[in-house]
Amino acid sequence: MERVRHVPSLPMGGISDRYLIREFLRVLALSLLCLTFLYLVIDFFDRIDSLMQSGSGLWTSFRYFLYKLPLLISRVLGFAVLFAALFSIGLLSRNQEITALRASGLSLHRITLPLLLFSLVICVFTFFWNEALVPIFTRKSQTIYKTEIKRSQPKSLVGTKDIWLRGENSFISVSYFDSKKNVLEGVSLYLLGRDFSLSGLIEAPLARWNGTGWEAKKGTQWLFLSDGPEVQQKVDISLPLVETPQDLKLLALAPEEFSFSELRKQIADLQAKGIDSKEYEVDIQTKMAIPLISPLLVFLAIPFALKYSSAGGWALSFGFTLVLGFTYYVILAFGVSLGHSGALPSWIAAWIPNFILAMVGLFFSSAEE
Repeated sequence: MERVRHVPSLPMGGISDRYLIREFLRVLALSLLCLTFLYLVIDFFDRIDSLMQSGSGLWTSFRYFLYKLPLLISRVLGFAVLFAALFSIGLLSRNQEITALRASGLSLHRITLPLLLFSLVICVFTFFWNEALVPIFTRKSQTIYKTEIKRSQPKSLVGTKDIWLRGENSFISVSYFDSKKNVLEGVSLYLLGRDFSLSGLIEAPLARWNGTGWEAKKGTQWLFLSDGPEVQQKVDISLPLVETPQDLKLLALAPEEFSFSELRKQIADLQAKGIDSKEYEVDIQTKMAIPLISPLLVFLAIPFALKYSSAGGWALSFGFTLVLGFTYYVILAFGVSLGHSGALPSWIAAWIPNFILAMVGLFFSSAEE
């Protein structure tokens, strides 16, 4: 009996640990495959009108969804981890294997410790997956969608520093495009002569879309004459642009298309120009917060699976999984929206869903004890 009391201090990597991880991985792989396929089908039917109207061939559609796969996998991975934790532990509990392990002297914390540690590995993997693969493949899928499906040929160069647009006898530089307010910030209009020489410059803090065109008010104009520049204050003009806000939204980059380092450069560049960068600050905090959903969901799933699966509550576990997953992403979307609007600080907006999930997990864990 004395030897049994020392079992909870067994080193990691034993037979029971490998068995638990193997069962978890088996359910995780199946769940990830099914959820990715389901998400792919939903996304296909969501895009089918655009695909049919554009007359895109099968090869174009195949390449678009192929390049979008890393993003889809990233979005459903949290659900798959939750499914895997619930059903792998639930099966062990239902088959009385948990009871057998506890009878041998192992505590519940020691039995489930391998899953918690492995979920941290998934967390690190998710971060590097979102950093290395998702931005590259998402940009390729968006390029196919914008140029081959939507038939939108970019006339601007959208980067982390400036947006350049070609107008009638002019070039226009924009520091930032606010897609929610339909506002161009930091506008510089370079006027060209017939010989393409610079004949004037107009700078305006912003230009707003009025429904038919871009209006820039309280701008400063410089006319380059032979006897020197002439300055005119408070010039109200309409920018010679044919692009609408919808056109610019097609050209703009989504948060998923930025890597962590690119988001940091974008924030630094906007702050250097005196432009509000709160949206990108929320996005970069969200990029750090989302990978932690895996260990948090495993932490929450363990007591719930032990409590209900042994009693035959598979339907309850399944329903709980869906409700919990959707609730997390609803709260995350709501928090991100509040962060983008400036109602919440960026770190609170991104991390509050994780905090709520951790509190719920602590509640269930304490109740199980």
